[in-house]
Amino acid sequence: MVASLVVSVLMLVGKFTAYLLTGSAAIFSDAAESLVHVLATVFVAFSLWYALQPPDLNHPYGHGKIAYFSAGFEGAMILLAAAGILYTAVQDLLYGTTLRRLGLGVLLTALFSLINLLLGLYLIRVGRRHHSLVLEANGRHVLTDMWTSVGVVAGVALVAWTGMRWLDALVAIVIALNILRTAVKLLRQAVAGLMERVDEADTRQLVDVLDEAVRQGIISDYHQLRHRRTGDQLWVEYHLMLPGEETLDEAHARAHQVEEAIQARFPERRVYVTAHLEPEHHEQAHPAGHQEPADPLTARMKR
Repeated sequence: MVASLVVSVLMLVGKFTAYLLTGSAAIFSDAAESLVHVLATVFVAFSLWYALQPPDLNHPYGHGKIAYFSAGFEGAMILLAAAGILYTAVQDLLYGTTLRRLGLGVLLTALFSLINLLLGLYLIRVGRRHHSLVLEANGRHVLTDMWTSVGVVAGVALVAWTGMRWLDALVAIVIALNILRTAVKLLRQAVAGLMERVDEADTRQLVDVLDEAVRQGIISDYHQLRHRRTGDQLWVEYHLMLPGEETLDEAHARAHQVEEAIQARFPERRVYVTAHLEPEHHEQAHPAGHQEPADPLTARMKR
């Protein structure tokens, strides 16, 4: 994140210099996106630090949820940048603009594109390795900045070659629409995390482990499977049904086998399991009229 912040500031200074030298709306769109990126990166750096704080009395599940706030904030910033770029581009398209020193602008922007490509790929790779939505979202923002710069290079070069200055504003509009697409993707990802939408791949893995435990006779059955993921943490809850005549020690040993199998299936994550143990004759263990809460996740996946 330190590297990302330093590069973002350098990109901002360089791109606004290129805009002042050329007067290009396309280059201005690139510089505006970089300004938003600097602001977002500061918030992202804070979010990454906060997410790594250990659980405490007020936050027993840790602080990882801030990653989704961070992704949402970054998406909102990108959205604002796209709106500003569209406004400037439409103004230039309607009233025209004066362009100058386009060759120098193309050269500077091409250099910034290469730097952002390397940084963005690095951030995404590290983010995926550590299951950090904060880093991955920031890496995607950097790559958005890179593609913006690539579009600017192509557009400004085309203007310099053809002399059709209106193409500069048109390129800026196309860039803004591409930025909007990235913003929507980040916002959807943030909303899904805050609403604790289940990861289908995680569900399949958990159901596979539990079904295998049933086949091996470790447990009689299971239900009430629930799980949620925050960064590299996976929180799992379920009810295990076991032979009623077993001692508490024997039942605990079986439950521990299942927990170890789940942890082995997700070696790259920190897995926290909460198991509720019940006798296999479930209806006899509860008073008449007792009803379990709805369990749509397990029922749907087992079908």
